[in-house]
Amino acid sequence: MSSIIVALPKLEDAKHIRDILQRYGLKTAAICTTGSNVLAQVHQLDAGVVISGKKFCDMNYIQLMEYLPESFEMLLLASRGTLESCPLGIMKLAFPIRANDLVGSVEMICAQLERKYGKVKRAPKKRTEREQNYINNAKWVLMERNNMTEQEAFRYIQKCSMDTGTNMVETAQMILLMICQE
Repeated sequence: MSSIIVALPKLEDAKHIRDILQRYGLKTAAICTTGSNVLAQVHQLDAGVVISGKKFCDMNYIQLMEYLPESFEMLLLASRGTLESCPLGIMKLAFPIRANDLVGSVEMICAQLERKYGKVKRAPKKRTEREQNYINNAKWVLMERNNMTEQEAFRYIQKCSMDTGTNMVETAQMILLMICQE
């Protein structure tokens, strides 16, 4: 899940933005008034969006953006003049900000981050050595008994796994059990 950090130099403004987001069901992870506070919060979170003002007492938005991890995006809130000189690659909203524009932008950034970093979490888990041994032994038995190549044996286990709706380790175990019972 993407985290939202509201980082504005004035605490009242940051609380106002947080309240708007909460009214629309978006929970903020933190409110910060300095760039160093933002960086401390960011390193405790996985991914998210930093809603930032243009300047803090310790750094400006460009410096902050340079230090943000790759898994965080910035949404800059500033005047139109500042936004015109803003570098490419930063999402931005001009003052005065409409609540719908703010919420829509934050939701869009969060959705992009979920697509980008959610895939990493759904990567298949690595097989243990024991699980890999079941598959290797089943391949070896199929190669010996049925004169298959290693690739053919692997594909056979894979196809049986898909046909029966079980994972490859369970299929390999079933093959080994059937061979032992003969």
